[in-house]
Amino acid sequence: MKKYISKFHYLTQDLPNRSHVEQAQIACEASANWLQYRCLTKTDDELIEEINQIAEICDEWGTTLILTNHYHLLDRVDAQGVHIEDFDADFEAIRNHIGDDKTLGASATNIKRLLATQATGVVDYCGYGPFAHTDTKPNNKPLLGFEGYRELQKQPIDIPVIAVGGIKLTDVEPLLQTGIYGLAVSAAINLALDPGRAIKDFYQKIY
Repeated sequence: MKKYISKFHYLTQDLPNRSHVEQAQIACEASANWLQYRCLTKTDDELIEEINQIAEICDEWGTTLILTNHYHLLDRVDAQGVHIEDFDADFEAIRNHIGDDKTLGASATNIKRLLATQATGVVDYCGYGPFAHTDTKPNNKPLLGFEGYRELQKQPIDIPVIAVGGIKLTDVEPLLQTGIYGLAVSAAINLALDPGRAIKDFYQKIY
């Protein structure tokens, strides 16, 4: 089942001065159409309570809500899908668990893993990075840079690939010129002086 995948994925993050719910409200008011709730610090009960609050906001604004990793909660909350960051996850088992109607995203850091993810036949899109240095999700993987995305043009890739990792507003146009489907942003919005304005600025560059 082919799913709609936005060209711009906004990700919430743990912030000391702004809750995930507040981040979601700002994003939806700024017309974000795809929100990935990324909270890895709470218990299931805490997550469910917060996800349900965010789901109400997303429903009000018509925004797609994707959970990071917590696919086991999908039958207890109103979300449209899940993004799995575990490179070694059993995606076929996850697809069987969540059903065909939910969106399933994955992460990859190199072409071999990206192609393997695509070959499962059950993943709807793949986040590919890191593009540049990021503190949001620390890792020791090589930075892809623009050239890393240009390399994808030589590969038989037919699922949407989303650039991720340290992306700034000035990176949007050259990234899209590499042929990448879309991009995901967290810190460049969440740490901006005006996050709502930052979201609008990204949308204007992308669309």
